Amino acid sequence: MTAEKFDVYSHVTNQIIAQIEAGTPPWRKPWTGSGASVSLPERFNGEAYRGINILMLWATAMVKDYSSARWMTFNQAKQLGGHVRKGEKSATVVKYGTVEREDENGEERQIPYAKAYRVFNADQIEGLPAEFYILPDPPRDLGTVADPALEAFFAASGAQIDVTEEPRA
Repeated sequence: MTAEKFDVYSHVTNQIIAQIEAGTPPWRKPWTGSGASVSLPERFNGEAYRGINILMLWATAMVKDYSSARWMTFNQAKQLGGHVRKGEKSATVVKYGTVEREDENGEERQIPYAKAYRVFNADQIEGLPAEFYILPDPPRDLGTVADPALEAFFAASGAQIDVTEEPRA
């Protein structure tokens, strides 16, 4: 029995297609979920992810309703004193780079590669330092008052206006 080789390019393509088909591409907030933040994904050390990894991690964070921007490998979590909760599933990210190889003429060539690895969101990990977790701001009164002229205008328009206490559009 041979192990099937993981195809990074197909994985990335399939994940984006699945999000589009589900009607929730990661670059567009549907405003039907919770008030979770959609901040730029960061590695455990605060370094920002780039390229396709941003879309892939945004998609995972939105589907799973993660609020933390921080992502890390199992071992990185362990080194920080945390542990991944039992049953949690990782997300796949891609490292792109080059490696030097000697060709048949003895010349050094830069060969591009893409390697997949698995990461967990801080929300899936217990025991990390507090700065890895994002706590939502408590609701507060912004002092907004209704404008009678605007209320009359919208009422006359016949538009259905739904109001909720939830912190979302």
